[in-house]
Amino acid sequence: MPWQKTFTLPAHTKGMHLVTSHVLKECEEGLKGVDIGIFTLHCLHTSAGLTVNENCDPTVRTDMDMAMDTIVPESLPWEHTDEGPDDSVSHLKTSLIGNSVTLPISKGSLVFGTWQGIYLAEFRHRGAGWGGRGQGRKVIATIL
Repeated sequence: MPWQKTFTLPAHTKGMHLVTSHVLKECEEGLKGVDIGIFTLHCLHTSAGLTVNENCDPTVRTDMDMAMDTIVPESLPWEHTDEGPDDSVSHLKTSLIGNSVTLPISKGSLVFGTWQGIYLAEFRHRGAGWGGRGQGRKVIATIL
């Protein structure tokens, strides 16, 4: 049977944040009894993304954040800055990283490679949420 749940990831400052354990805790009920399936996690925001990458060495997360800042610098002459200088730059970074991840399910567990985990890519300086008010990021998990 399909299963779906909307929940909020904790608020984070700008950077790449490993959120695997939080996601697994929130989705434990939906994963139970699923022998073979598909798991999708979708971020309901335009200035944060989701990706799967290295879950062991935290310097990978710092390097990814540095690389995104180099590829999409805040110093460009952005026009859409209603919520601050990190507004449009955050939207573009989200488009590059993506706002969803899809993973296989096997025997009630998400299938990761040896060193993989789910990252929340937070692109706003002032923390998560509209206007940087620190509400966290709302995501929706779907299991088929």
